[in-house]
Amino acid sequence: MLTILGFAMIATFLVLIMMKKMSPIAALVLIPALFCVFVGKGAKLGDYVIEGVTSLAPTAAMLMFAIVYFGVMIDVGLFDPIVRGILKFCKADPMRIVVGTAILAAIVSLDGDGSTTFMITVSAMYPLYKRLKMSLVVMTGVAAMANGVMNTLPWGGPTARAATALKLDASDIFVPMIPALAVGLLAVFVLSYFLGLRERKRLGVLTLNEVLVEEKETETVLVGSAGSGSGAAKSPVATGGSGSGTDAENDAEDDERFQALDPDRPTLRPKLYWFNALLTVGLLTAMIMEWLPIPVLFLLGAALALTVNFPHIPDQKARLAAHADNVLNVSGMVFAAAVFTGVLQGTGMVDHMAKWMVDVIPEGMGPHMALVTGVLSLPLTYFMSNDGFYFGVLPVLAEAGAAHGVTPLEMARASLVGQPLHMSSPLVPAVYVLVGMAKVEFGDHTKFVVKWAALTCLIILAAGMLFGII
Repeated sequence: MLTILGFAMIATFLVLIMMKKMSPIAALVLIPALFCVFVGKGAKLGDYVIEGVTSLAPTAAMLMFAIVYFGVMIDVGLFDPIVRGILKFCKADPMRIVVGTAILAAIVSLDGDGSTTFMITVSAMYPLYKRLKMSLVVMTGVAAMANGVMNTLPWGGPTARAATALKLDASDIFVPMIPALAVGLLAVFVLSYFLGLRERKRLGVLTLNEVLVEEKETETVLVGSAGSGSGAAKSPVATGGSGSGTDAENDAEDDERFQALDPDRPTLRPKLYWFNALLTVGLLTAMIMEWLPIPVLFLLGAALALTVNFPHIPDQKARLAAHADNVLNVSGMVFAAAVFTGVLQGTGMVDHMAKWMVDVIPEGMGPHMALVTGVLSLPLTYFMSNDGFYFGVLPVLAEAGAAHGVTPLEMARASLVGQPLHMSSPLVPAVYVLVGMAKVEFGDHTKFVVKWAALTCLIILAAGMLFGII
C-alpha cells in the first residue's frame, strides 16, 4: 500500500504542477500533507516536516549565501570576461546562443555546484533570450542537462555518494566513466545545436552590431533583420524601448536584467578584479578540499565580498535587496521541498518503493544488473534524492548484482547514468534557482526537458556499454 501511495503522491504532484493547477510551493506542501493523512500517520506530520527541514536546512543556508555571493560577483564584473567571450561567439544567432548556453553551463559546472552554474548561466544568457524572443525553456533545459552530465564530477556529489555507499574509491568509479560522460556532454551540445536551429527557423537570422565604449568594453545592440524562414519576426532593438506585446512592468524588469552585464553599471569594481578572482578560487578550493562546511564557506565568502567591494553600509543593503527576491524564492522552495521529502522518508514510502523496484526485476536479468541499474537510475534519481538512491537503493542493487558476478564498480558507474535527468527533479533545490531566475514555470520546464534529458541518459548508458565500462 505504501508503494502505491508513494508513486501516487509523486504522480499527483507532477500532474498538478505540469497542468498549472497548483504552484510548486503549494504542491510540495499540501500534497504530501494530504497523503500523510491517507497513510494514517497524520499525527506525525509535524515530526516528518521538522526532520525534513532539519536535513535540508544546511542546503537552504548554502543556497541563500551562495546566491548573495555569486550575485555580488556578477555585480562587480568577475564573470564579465567569460560572458563576453561566450556572447561574442553567440553573436545574435539563436543557434549559437543555445549552443553557447550549453558550453557556458558546462564550464561553470566545473565548480560542482548546480546553483552557481544556473545563476551565472541565466544572468549571462537571459537578456539575449528575452531580447530575441527565444524560448526560455530551451535555455533552462539545455543548462540543466549540461550541468547534469558535469554533476558526476567526484566533487559534484553522486560519485562521492556511490563510492561511500559501496566502499569504493571515487576515482576508480569516475575516471573510467570519462569517455561515456564525454559522449553524453557531446550529445547535449548536438541537441543544443538542433534546438538552436529550430529557434533560428522560428525567429529568423538576426545581426549583432558591436560598439566599443570608452573602456573598450563591448556593448551589444540587437537589431532584427530579414529572417531566413517565412514570416520571421524582427526582434526589438536592445538599446531601450519595450518590445511589443509585453506590459511596461515586465519590460522595465527585463531592462534591469539586461543591464546586469552592462559595461557601465555602477557596481563594477575593476580595481578589485583579482581580489574577487582569488577569493572565488580560494572559496571553491576550500569547498573541494572540504576545509569547512559549504554553508559556512559561503556565509564567510558573502560577508567578505560585501565588506570589501561595498564598504559603505547603504551599498551593502542595496546589494542584499537586489538579490532578496532570488534568496526568498529559492529558500522558500527548499523548505517546501523539505515537507515532500520528509513525508516520503518518514512514512517509509521511499523504502517500500525501492524494495518494490528491486523485487520486480526478473531473475534472468541478474547477469545484466549493471544495465538494469543504469535504466533504473533514471526514474529513481528523479523521484528520490541522491541520498535516498545511493545510500538506500544502490547497495541493494549491488548485492543482487554481486550474486551474479557483476562487480560493485560496474554498478557504481551505472548508477551515475541518470544524473542529466536528476538535475530537473522537483527534489533538487538548484532547479528552483534555474526556473526562478529564468522566470519559467516549473511545469513547462519539466514538460520540455524530461524527454531530452532521458535521451541523454540513455546515450551515456549505451556509450558505457559500448566502451566496456558498464
